[in-house]
Amino acid sequence: MDCRPGCGACCVAPSISSSIPGMPHGKPAGERCVHLTESNLCAIFESPLRPQVCGAFRADIDLCGGSREDAIRMLGWLERETA
Repeated sequence: MDCRPGCGACCVAPSISSSIPGMPHGKPAGERCVHLTESNLCAIFESPLRPQVCGAFRADIDLCGGSREDAIRMLGWLERETA
């Protein structure tokens, strides 16, 4: 599955424990990454500053469902279940 353009759920729902430029202590679950644009695209997608965990994420129908709302809900559930 390819990422849905403008989804950004993976930049909101999960926590990120590693440092991100502008978020030195990482990102809490449910909070927008500071690099997520208004159109829900990653502003540092092609940058070497992008955290490794972000680059390793692969969209999957089981994680992302059929819409951005599904992805927020499913990734949020996974975050809570694995915290």
